[in-house]
Amino acid sequence: MSEPAVVVGPERARPDAPAPPARAPRRRRVPLGTRLRRDWQLLAMVAPGFGILLVFSYLPIAGNVIAFQDYNPYLGDNPWQAFTHSNWIGFGQFQILFDDPAFWDAFRNTLAITAFQLVFFFPLPIVLAVMLHNLLSSRLRGLVQTIVYLPHFFSWVLVVTFFVAMFGGAGLLAQTMRDAGMQPWNVMTDPDTFIVLVTAEAVWKDVGWGTIVFLAALSTIDQSLYEAAAADGAGRWRRLWHITLPGLRPVIVLLLILRLGDALSVGFEQFLLQRDAVGRQAAEVLDTFVYHFSIATGNYGYGAAAGLFKAVVGLVLILAANRVAHLLGERGIYAKS
Repeated sequence: MSEPAVVVGPERARPDAPAPPARAPRRRRVPLGTRLRRDWQLLAMVAPGFGILLVFSYLPIAGNVIAFQDYNPYLGDNPWQAFTHSNWIGFGQFQILFDDPAFWDAFRNTLAITAFQLVFFFPLPIVLAVMLHNLLSSRLRGLVQTIVYLPHFFSWVLVVTFFVAMFGGAGLLAQTMRDAGMQPWNVMTDPDTFIVLVTAEAVWKDVGWGTIVFLAALSTIDQSLYEAAAADGAGRWRRLWHITLPGLRPVIVLLLILRLGDALSVGFEQFLLQRDAVGRQAAEVLDTFVYHFSIATGNYGYGAAAGLFKAVVGLVLILAANRVAHLLGERGIYAKS
């Protein structure tokens, strides 16, 4: 007995034809009121942090407008009257800024210190995190972490004081050299080695704290990968190169992009405390430049122009670094949908 014929046409399909893929149902949008009632505990928890971020990070952005004014805070009884009575000069502040040799000295110092610390400071938390991760004893790992985290909570005044006591003209190093019949070397007042000094201070203070993110990334790597590699005969260095570093690569790229975006902010207190000891030519960075040439003199429009320039350069560096990360196959700080 023959099978019944199957009518093929726009209304009937062959029984052996693949079914069209099912369309995913559209998610119904939850009303805003419902979401607020559902998530009010989480919103209340993040509200203080959001308020601090809004007041101290986003609202001050509006103050950049005085970079285009000859702003005089004494023209009115309040900042709003001073703003409305100050003359608009367009890009006049930027022209004065770019013609100032002191600004370019601070700019070059900032870039040099940033580049030096990217090479000699940025990799150290990665190395320390890998070493701590490979410690067999959890108690020893906890002890070492506590010791290396502690300097992060010291103020820069205390850090600089410690280095003066160790490497200053009357410090331990100079006294030891005198006892040995050698000419003492005051590291704290030598402008030629200042870039090494500030990097060493930053390493001692923050290298331990910088390992936290990398230790968290290391804990997400599947341990079975190490076991399989060891079973295949891979040594410690091959496991490090082929498993550990690829697992850390997304975090390294992300933090490197963020560091480049903050490249022109190498610090304020650290350099302000040591500027007089080594001289302006070696220790002046953009943050101290804004303080000495703007805030201390009352020329707020000039400082706003320098700060706006620094922000624009940081934004360009972030976008460029994120674009390079996309070309290398990494997500970066954001990815196109």
